[in-house]
Amino acid sequence: MSNVNSPFGFKYVSDVSGGSPTDALTAALVQSTNTTAIFQGDPVSPDGSGFIVQAAAGSTQLAGIFKQVEYLNSSVGRDIWAQYWAGSGNSGNGNALVNGNPFSLFVAQTFLTSLSRADIGANINFNIGTGSTLTGISGATLDQSTVSTTNTLPFRIVALWSDIAPPGSPGTDNSSNFNWAVVTFNNVALKQLTGV
Repeated sequence: MSNVNSPFGFKYVSDVSGGSPTDALTAALVQSTNTTAIFQGDPVSPDGSGFIVQAAAGSTQLAGIFKQVEYLNSSVGRDIWAQYWAGSGNSGNGNALVNGNPFSLFVAQTFLTSLSRADIGANINFNIGTGSTLTGISGATLDQSTVSTTNTLPFRIVALWSDIAPPGSPGTDNSSNFNWAVVTFNNVALKQLTGV
């Protein structure tokens, strides 16, 4: 069955060492003046002043993958937890949770053409895409056109989703566009790793 183009950002799968999903989460701040939405599953990067921002494709150092945020919502007059930072409607900074564990594994969809078994072990960049304000889920994807040994790329390909998921599951058709792959950080703020 052909894959469907339905990006979901970078979704946590497991930890290389077998830790629980909450072991990997760290606190980070989103500046109140940040008007760019940050969605669950978006790569985020440090902005150089102690805050995180939605990472741009080509970022060589990530802070991690955005999980959720708490902020004072000016519309309802109380703190709320949300899957994404809307970039408006907030009063004050956002207290975010970010997965920045260098040993976390994530699954993500390719931007267009598929990745192959020969790409396992190589490094790869991402496209930020357009997140959903309805679900709060990221539109980020893996940019298969960047697969290389360049050690400054933010992710390393660990496996194809077809190696893990049952046959016929979404993202497992490696012969069609938009297949899914499992990646880990190649360069992340908590620990800079060296690429291949």
